[in-house]
Amino acid sequence: MKSTDLRPGLALKMDNRLYLITKVEHRTPGNLRAFVQVLLRDLNSGALIDKRLRSGEEVEQVDLDRRPMEYLYKNGDMFVFMDNENFEQIEMSADFVGDLPLYVLPNTSVVVNWCDGKAISIEMPNMVELVVKDTTPGIKGATATNQLKEAELETGLKTRVPPFIGIGEKVRVSTEDGSYQSRA
Repeated sequence: MKSTDLRPGLALKMDNRLYLITKVEHRTPGNLRAFVQVLLRDLNSGALIDKRLRSGEEVEQVDLDRRPMEYLYKNGDMFVFMDNENFEQIEMSADFVGDLPLYVLPNTSVVVNWCDGKAISIEMPNMVELVVKDTTPGIKGATATNQLKEAELETGLKTRVPPFIGIGEKVRVSTEDGSYQSRA
């Protein structure tokens, strides 16, 4: 696969190690040659590595087994997931799961990427719909403006919403940065 075709979520094998791409940026600085700046997560150590690849350089892609799994519940410091095909339950650590509990409610389906029988990453949806649990009261007649107020959602995620959003309303939130997108 060429370096210009890389995108986040793909797995690569470089220097006999497995990496997961977290960020890709194609750069063409002034009068220099174009290159691809890639942020990689080492799947063995969990370390983040910044790598620069020549534009068009060949890299070895690793095929991932994408399995739909259901996030069931939190058990102490572990999170329990169930495979939707064989109903097998596995526990994953809080470090592995990351921000998932802030965006996804229990009993929600997510996609877990597997490589060589080991879970390596979780794909979250781009947008989620959550109910506002706590915020300051709405202002009567308030319309969409650039003023935002703090709100806490049902999962514990804190975000900023427009003044007309009240407690109990369902809002769409981006899982990329936790920002309010619209009413649901």
